[in-house]
Amino acid sequence: MSDPGNSGIPAEPHRIDTASAHVRSVADMLWFVDRIKGRSGSLGRLMFICRGYGPRAYRCALLALFVAIGAVGPGGAHAQSKNLAPGFQTLQRTARIVLMPTDIELFSISGGGILEPKADWTEVAGKHFRSALVEKKKKLGAISVELSEKDADDLTEVNTLHAAIARAINLHHFGPGAFALPTKDGKLDWSLGEAVRPIKEKTGADYALFSWVRDSYASGERVTAIVLLGLVGVIMPGGTQIGYASLVELDTGRVVWFNRLQRMSGDLREASKAAETLDALLADFPSVK
Repeated sequence: MSDPGNSGIPAEPHRIDTASAHVRSVADMLWFVDRIKGRSGSLGRLMFICRGYGPRAYRCALLALFVAIGAVGPGGAHAQSKNLAPGFQTLQRTARIVLMPTDIELFSISGGGILEPKADWTEVAGKHFRSALVEKKKKLGAISVELSEKDADDLTEVNTLHAAIARAINLHHFGPGAFALPTKDGKLDWSLGEAVRPIKEKTGADYALFSWVRDSYASGERVTAIVLLGLVGVIMPGGTQIGYASLVELDTGRVVWFNRLQRMSGDLREASKAAETLDALLADFPSVK
């Protein structure tokens, strides 16, 4: 005899009491919920454990059912995305978005692991990323607003503030649970405050799209060190690509959408690969309705 929710784990007759009939009926429902959630078997194992509670088995199973239904019910099925601020879902088609200059810098990794800034690489990557943004804005659906070079220079400090906020979001919102802030309650609840007001005044936009990217590449010496140390079982990291993107509501300063990119691939020194990086960074960007 097999329990319908435990992926073939045999039932133990000596552990089944008079409440087992109730347990089995609830187990059937749990199995169905579990199938919907795409985790068939996990709740079944919980039901198997519940059978050891004797007269309390039915209460245990019923509680498990309520938990499961809560996870897939109307509230759970439309749960707020971790990338979206509470209450924010989509952009209005009439929304105006200003594309802020990307805070971007490229580095070479020396044989000893030191990051060495490469101004020429950064200049090339900046041009590629800007061109990719110009092309991308046509696909975003909302109305894009241009920012003059003078205004961009005047707003450098806002970009710097965004970088600090983005790093905080990456650590406290997307990072390990130990770094989560209790006051945030797991929500994307971050703001740049009044600092974005000048952007609104200069452009008349409703939102600003910020981006921050750092990319590093192993030098020849680093590659040699990686190969040689690999022969004796020592693993050394190569280059890493890290990026953050934020959509900020200019009336309130609230970050309404955030995404991050962390990987060991990509090359911003090439136009096509820079465009691919931007696509990855803006994946799941809010739709326009």
